[in-house]
Amino acid sequence: TCSIGGKQPEHLTKGYYIEPTIFEDVRNDMTIAREEIFGPVLSVIKYKSIGDAIDMANDSIYGLGGAVFSRDIPWAIEVAKQIRTGTVWINDYHLLNPLAPFGGYKQSGVGRELGPHGLLEFTQIKHIHVDLNIDRSKKFWYDYLFND
Repeated sequence: TCSIGGKQPEHLTKGYYIEPTIFEDVRNDMTIAREEIFGPVLSVIKYKSIGDAIDMANDSIYGLGGAVFSRDIPWAIEVAKQIRTGTVWINDYHLLNPLAPFGGYKQSGVGRELGPHGLLEFTQIKHIHVDLNIDRSKKFWYDYLFND
């Protein structure tokens, strides 16, 4: 049930923009809960226990980001460790730190942007092997292994 929003803003007629929207009574098997929705959209899904909530969060082919809101920071960190996403914000959402790696799990992508890990995406590693053995009677690795 769309409880607020869901309309296209009058000043944004080109593209696929919607105003901030809240859906209530969402089940985890519904399309709105299963697909990545990029926009100001909140789906309210009821859960019975924190384990149930973690299971629902992880029951997805995607894993870009998620959030945990709590006054109990140590507890929130323990919950965040169990959520399989590239980023988990605690008491915040979508604040990016250029020093921290950013990227998804599962079908939300591989690799990272930002931070030292992001630099690895632009790195090509080369291995150069030098055989300093002057004896050319054994030319290949298998000559060393299988020679009587």
